[in-house]
Amino acid sequence: MAIKVGINGFGRIGRQVLRIALSNKDIEVVAINDIADLKTCSQLLKYDSIFGVLDANIDLLDDGISIDGRKVRFFSEMSPSDIKWTDEKCDIVIESTGIFTTQEKASMHLGGTVKKVVISAPASGDVDLTTVMGANDSLYNNKKHNIISNASCTTNCLAMIVKVLRDSFGLQSGHMTTVHSYTNDQPIVDSPHKDLRRARAGGLSMIPTSTGATKAIEVIFPELKGNLSAISIRVPTPNVSLIDFVARIDKKISLKDLNNAFIDASNSNLKGYLGIAHDGAVSVDLLGNPHSAIYDPFGASVISNDFVKVIAWYDNEYGYSSRVIDLVTKIGSQL
Repeated sequence: MAIKVGINGFGRIGRQVLRIALSNKDIEVVAINDIADLKTCSQLLKYDSIFGVLDANIDLLDDGISIDGRKVRFFSEMSPSDIKWTDEKCDIVIESTGIFTTQEKASMHLGGTVKKVVISAPASGDVDLTTVMGANDSLYNNKKHNIISNASCTTNCLAMIVKVLRDSFGLQSGHMTTVHSYTNDQPIVDSPHKDLRRARAGGLSMIPTSTGATKAIEVIFPELKGNLSAISIRVPTPNVSLIDFVARIDKKISLKDLNNAFIDASNSNLKGYLGIAHDGAVSVDLLGNPHSAIYDPFGASVISNDFVKVIAWYDNEYGYSSRVIDLVTKIGSQL
């Protein structure tokens, strides 16, 4: 029987999660909550400026939408505690507003038929579990963990890099630069923002800013606490991002050793989470790629045998949303 899922927040990730779920027999999205009106939400689901037109018939109903005859209930509540998830027998809620990211706030979804909440964002403070599929998802305990954060798209990518380096060669320290597509946190025209650089028009400049990706990595790999740093550079492309990670490792290796470690992992324990980029790949080639990280052998280098540089791409929307679906599937299989 399919897991019944509700989505709170129907933005870029919420809509992409639903699109992916439509082809997943183990998940049935039965309800959506968003403060935008139903007609607008339906239109944005059908017509996506990045991923194109959804190949499905969408009809408006009095209390929701029909997608190829499959009904999805629509709510428009401000507070999670007011959403009637139980009316649709939801088992799991995907919290995608970016607002209810604390243990306390996310727990407002729990009750009735809702047993688990997956936050599709980094948690604010401690939650039951922060997990990255392929890195530490084995820690999930159905009896202990009710509020689970899927971390961020950047953390999911970086975790694949860190895991391969740590497991293969030992990892001492590292610095990450993410070259990240602009997001809806950035204005189209210059506008006030608490980050003065992000106050500038997102489509016109490369914008250095902060990222919390390494904080979540230190939760997942606690032995690296205090040994990682990071910066983000927002760029005027709409989707697909890239991590440039330089690191000091324990072993002395060659470039061939480095490439082989990632290729081997992509075919074994990280299959489905780690991909390999083809020769000459650019960001547009990786649109819609479901991997958390796509290692680029042609951007890698080894300096003085124990200092390495790794380049990995990631579709910060589709790849990340694919992991949300994987996490929900894993949790649902244990309910």
